[in-house]
Amino acid sequence: MSYLHHVEQWLDDVVIGLNLCPFAAKPRRNEQIRIAICETDSLDVLLENIQQEIQRLDNTPVCDLDTSLVVCPNLLQDFDEYNQFLDMVEALISQCGKDGVYQVASFHPDYYFFGTHPDDAENLTNRAPYPIFHLIREDSMEKVLAHYPDPEAIPEQNIEKMNALTKEEIRQLFPYLISKN
Repeated sequence: MSYLHHVEQWLDDVVIGLNLCPFAAKPRRNEQIRIAICETDSLDVLLENIQQEIQRLDNTPVCDLDTSLVVCPNLLQDFDEYNQFLDMVEALISQCGKDGVYQVASFHPDYYFFGTHPDDAENLTNRAPYPIFHLIREDSMEKVLAHYPDPEAIPEQNIEKMNALTKEEIRQLFPYLISKN
């Protein structure tokens, strides 16, 4: 299977299928989510690709492109290195003068939240088949959040969903985690 297929499957089965992001189904259905696979092994080239995605979002109407996922299957396999690079992505957004325009959400196969144990089920909410930087239009988020009841409850609801999954469901939804063991 291709990198693109793995990411699409994760997006459809986990993010949308489990309703972890209640705002993802509509742009996915409307083909407004771009999945950019960056197969480089250079961090500089990856950063350039992320900057190009920011420019693409700038130059494309939201009705055609709402959000971009930059996938880097050949880099940043170590979660700590990924987190350090995430700081560079956030600095890039700022350097481009796009604070308040775009934000980045992070996903990684070994993702774990500060204060959790790496094996805690709640970390599954941000686990993806590859390191991913999700570039989100803040205007789009503000619009959907304005019409969503109790958006502050989403993280807790997602943790409950992850804790309720059986081992078999985890194996089916996150096969890339199982193959690492």
